Amino acid sequence: MKKVVINALSVTFIFFVYTAGNAQVADAKSYANQTEKAQKKEKRKKYKLPQIDLSHWSVTTPQLNEKGKATSVEAPEIMNYGTNEKLLPFMYNDSTSGALVFYAYPSEATTANTKYSRSELREQLVPGDNTKNWTFKQGGVMKGELAMGDVSKDNKGKYHKVIIMQIHGRLTDEQRDVIGQKDNNAPPILKIYWQDGKIRVKTKILKNLNASDNELLHEEMWDDDKGFTFNQEVGFGRFDLEVKVSEGKMVVALNNNEFQVYENIHMQKWGIFENYFKAGNYFQSRDEGAFAKVKIYSLSVSH
Repeated sequence: MKKVVINALSVTFIFFVYTAGNAQVADAKSYANQTEKAQKKEKRKKYKLPQIDLSHWSVTTPQLNEKGKATSVEAPEIMNYGTNEKLLPFMYNDSTSGALVFYAYPSEATTANTKYSRSELREQLVPGDNTKNWTFKQGGVMKGELAMGDVSKDNKGKYHKVIIMQIHGRLTDEQRDVIGQKDNNAPPILKIYWQDGKIRVKTKILKNLNASDNELLHEEMWDDDKGFTFNQEVGFGRFDLEVKVSEGKMVVALNNNEFQVYENIHMQKWGIFENYFKAGNYFQSRDEGAFAKVKIYSLSVSH
């Protein structure tokens, strides 16, 4: 009888040890799985990339090139911005938030007809070719999610202004030659500013509505409008912008909630120009020590 009791106790003890062992193994596997998931989640948090296809963009930076002009980089070179020494200080990933950061400050590397420097993307319908552009009749849409990363203040304590999106005009070679201009530059029909935590829009108006087609091509025939500021304050938070153009019409939308519509004789007359989109950090100050960082999380263009 004692043998039976001892055997029974032995079986019970072995079963307990076996069960406890299995439980420990299961707990270990569960812990390992949870740890692996947590690590993957943390990795996803740490390494986010901006949603931008750079194959149809060039970028201009505040750095002087070997010719003493602002540095410009096109595709395919721009695609390697993460290892490009010319671009690293001015265009780099914030992999924590998933943004592409554009850094600019006052420098001697300015472009034609401006005293300001920039770290700004320029649309290229054909990679590496600035001569192929679009008209309002052909239309276009630019969408982006952006944020002001950091910006300096002036001596009055006000934040410096930054142009974050544009539609820039361009003369064809034929138009350039007709008016005897030395380059193909035309005015920007749209400038979108980050200004004191709000989004402000400025466009062009024609001084003389009876101007001939040749007269329309001269920059001095166009003036700035009084501007429009959206009600919502974006501050340093993320916001969505959409710019949509069609024949005789331009619409700017903030967070798909506020809309500014331009549909007038000025938009109709602007149809004579070719255009291209721009986005990034066109810094509007020459103050010593001034700077700005603009974050772009996503950017897309369609025509």
